[in-house]
Formats: sequence, structure tokens, C-alpha cells
Amino acid sequence: MTDSLAIAEAVASLGTLDILIHNAGNSVRKPVDQYTDEEWHFVLDTHLTAAMRLARAAVPGMRERGRGKIIVTGSLASELGRPTITAYAAAKGGLKMFARALAVELAPHNIQVNAIGPGWFETELNAPLAVNPEWVANVKRRTPAGRYADPAEIAGTAVFLASPASDFVTGQIVFVDGGVTANMM
Repeated sequence: MTDSLAIAEAVASLGTLDILIHNAGNSVRKPVDQYTDEEWHFVLDTHLTAAMRLARAAVPGMRERGRGKIIVTGSLASELGRPTITAYAAAKGGLKMFARALAVELAPHNIQVNAIGPGWFETELNAPLAVNPEWVANVKRRTPAGRYADPAEIAGTAVFLASPASDFVTGQIVFVDGGVTANMM
């Protein structure tokens, strides 16, 4: 299914598309010199290219109505690097700047574009790391809150960014990370 068709089907079913949330994700964890071109593009296409294509399909209707919300899912990797996630970090850093640039472009049309930057959440994507006691200890040491987050703890940020309460918030990445990005240690 094409992005335009998916958006058209959503509009046909719901009447309008006022909020677009791009929350697809994947990762390939390995040193950069071991990536294949296919693996690199698999990660970048899932995170960055898909967000652009969905926005491209959704924006005309939002612009026509003079309102809309676009939310993309960034990551701690939008700001911080670590070994073996080069493609993921490149994609998430790109999403941060995609949200900022698109926010500037669409603000005159009353369309707000923001990103959410999750910290370490207990998700399927992080499951291979969560079984490593060394990794878990590092997360707890590095996170001022001292723990992984539960996926439900990100919902309030998404609701805020999708609501009229955020009508003057655009071009931002809101980190929901238990204090990781504030922590110098």
C-alpha cells in the first residue's frame, strides 16, 4: 500500500486526518564497517524516509483545513551516540531535524510538528539488550530515575503534542528519558 493510499483510506474512514504519528522503528546493531548497504537503507527508510512520505501525503489535507499535528518518534540517539547503532542514530538525528525543518515550513498553516525522544523503554526493540545484566546496570546508572520506562509512560507526552494544549509548541523534541539527556554522568 502506498503512503498516499494509506492516508486516503484513513480520511475515507475517519473524515479527516488531523494527527499523524510516525512511530515505526527497527535497528541493526553492529559496527559501521560491517553494515551492508541494504541494512543501512532498511533502517533509514523505516525511520526517516517513511516519515517524509507519510507527511508528504498528509500535509495537503492539513494545509487545506488550516490545522494539524505531526509527531515523529525520535530517541536518545537523536542527541547521543553509542557504538553499533550508527544507522539508527543517523536516522533518529535526521528525524529530529526533519521535525524542526518541517515545523518551520508548516507553522504558517497552523500545523505543529514535533518529536518525542524516548529514553530506554521496555520494548520489543530493546528486548535483546534488556537480558544483558551489564547493559541493564548501565541503563539504571545512567538514568537518574534509575530504571527502564514502561511504554505507558510516554502516552501523556503524545496526548499533549496531539492536543490543542500544544498549539504554540512546534519544532521541538520532547525527551521522555528519566533524565538521561540532563545527566552529565
